[in-house]
Amino acid sequence: MNILITGSNGFIGKNLKNFIKDNYGYQILEYNKEDTFQVLDYKIKNSDFIIHLAAVNRPSKKILFDKTNIILTEYICKVLIKYAQPTPIIFSSSTQADLDNDYGKSKLNGEKLFLNLNQSNGNPVFIFRLPGVFGKWSKPNYNSVVATFCFNAINNTKLEITNEDKIISLVYIDDVMKKFCKVLNTNEKGFFFKDISPTYKIKLKNLAQKILSFKENRETLYMGNLGEGLNKKLYSTYISFLDEKQFQYPLREHIDKRGKFVEFFKNKNSGQFAYFTANPGMTRGGHYHNTKTEKFVIVKGKAKFTFVNLSNGKKVEINANSDHPKVIDSIPGWGHNIKNVGKDELIVLLWTNEIFDKKNPDTYITDL
Repeated sequence: MNILITGSNGFIGKNLKNFIKDNYGYQILEYNKEDTFQVLDYKIKNSDFIIHLAAVNRPSKKILFDKTNIILTEYICKVLIKYAQPTPIIFSSSTQADLDNDYGKSKLNGEKLFLNLNQSNGNPVFIFRLPGVFGKWSKPNYNSVVATFCFNAINNTKLEITNEDKIISLVYIDDVMKKFCKVLNTNEKGFFFKDISPTYKIKLKNLAQKILSFKENRETLYMGNLGEGLNKKLYSTYISFLDEKQFQYPLREHIDKRGKFVEFFKNKNSGQFAYFTANPGMTRGGHYHNTKTEKFVIVKGKAKFTFVNLSNGKKVEINANSDHPKVIDSIPGWGHNIKNVGKDELIVLLWTNEIFDKKNPDTYITDL
């Protein structure tokens, strides 16, 4: 299948090209503002599906709304009628089509042009009225407020908010891609308005707070719940705005004669992640917890874990090494320590089910 994408070098277009190639393997025909109508004519004639994305939403002059958002759409319709091609079309419209502004009016006019095409030429048409789309490769101060906030936060620029209680609607770029591509193999023949889901509603001040928290977590190591929903998608978008020099950041090392201890991730629901080292012959631990639990994985070296039950004095020893990875749990009420019994540095990955609290550490020294 040959799929023509207009505006393929834009934010949505770049994502769509990759998504289609990665998931479907279809041939992509591209049309962008530097191409001529003659080129467009040829590509329309050789396309099996058209996804019309090309548009401007913040032109320097009002007339550019007509030139890009209306004249281009008129030409696409004209060519399809000329060749009597019933090629299916996806049109990227906007929720602003119902508003009294130049951008919204241009999108509404585009919808009407495609409705006429459907009625006169039989082309299946799928209209997607998109709210604010966010995701990787979006442009700050152009595509969405999310892009602007992410870019400004990373570059230490104040996040300007005129109406912080304004509620905006957002959709994530990958969700848009999935909905677009679901239509590609449809047998529907009419004129349809299609929805993008999920749609997220959020106040501007809350959006700003979330994005600023992503910036702060490199210092605090505290990460919110980023595994699903809006938070996951906002964080992925935020990270995409980091420049190459920001792909890494240092961690604080706590060093003594035994080795080092380094935290790298904290979450109130997932606990705390860290790693520590022990020099040959050194022992770490020598304490117990009443409620806190931990999991240890040997990443490098050899270790002997010693556990003593504080209630009955029972003793357990476990040998572990990086050649045969396994998880060793610390048990509430059991004192424990870890000794490096190898010749090289011992490196241990550690998870704790709670974030360390100096006022309530739940860590008590004991002899083993």
